[in-house]
Amino acid sequence: MLKERFFDASSGLFEKIRNSQKANIEAAGQIMADSVANGGCIHLFDTGHIIDSELLNRAGGLVLMRRFRYHNGVESSGWKRSMDGKNTSMEGLAEYALRSGNILPGDIMVIGSVSGKTLNVIDLAVECKKMGVKVIGITSIEYSKTLESGHSCKKRLFELADVTIDNCAPFGDAMLDIDGIEAPFIPASGLAAAYICWALCAELVEKLIEKNITPSILKSVNYPPNIEYNNKLYKRYDGEGI
Repeated sequence: MLKERFFDASSGLFEKIRNSQKANIEAAGQIMADSVANGGCIHLFDTGHIIDSELLNRAGGLVLMRRFRYHNGVESSGWKRSMDGKNTSMEGLAEYALRSGNILPGDIMVIGSVSGKTLNVIDLAVECKKMGVKVIGITSIEYSKTLESGHSCKKRLFELADVTIDNCAPFGDAMLDIDGIEAPFIPASGLAAAYICWALCAELVEKLIEKNITPSILKSVNYPPNIEYNNKLYKRYDGEGI
């Protein structure tokens, strides 16, 4: 049955990540812990595959994981004319976003992108490196290697990140082929992202404890007394970054 194939494919995906990415997850956890210990922040940037929502404000999750997003808001109502020959590149927008945001050298930027090639992803990675912000990339190396970068630097995320964690998604992302249907079914990237990110959090917590730092971990707000508990943790983060 199809669901059994899904269960088998998911188990195989998780096992592949566990066997092949352990050292990368440990390395990423180490640079994150070092950053936090030195007053740095951990920022999460994702193109829509779980990373910047799965980890945030969750019971059992870390307060110190913080979303980073930026947008290009332009109001321009001139009459419609040809833009042929005009440079409309968005390169450089990430530099402004980093300068405008609460981001400093020594911080960590976790960037999630299955393809690891789109302009906004690469622009952010490039500008982070320039600023001295370390980049942890979560991407599909198998898929990304077949694609061309959308940035003028011609590099992909796995070629720029300080630490790359391969989400082990196949070419095209989806895992299952179905007779009679052209498109493959069920993307691997979301499952892999959640699995990797919680493993990364576990590694980070272990490294922080080794440094005698107790990270703030949220409790479920469905039990009313925990609301006050969590609010105290948020205030602690605002004052201490942990």
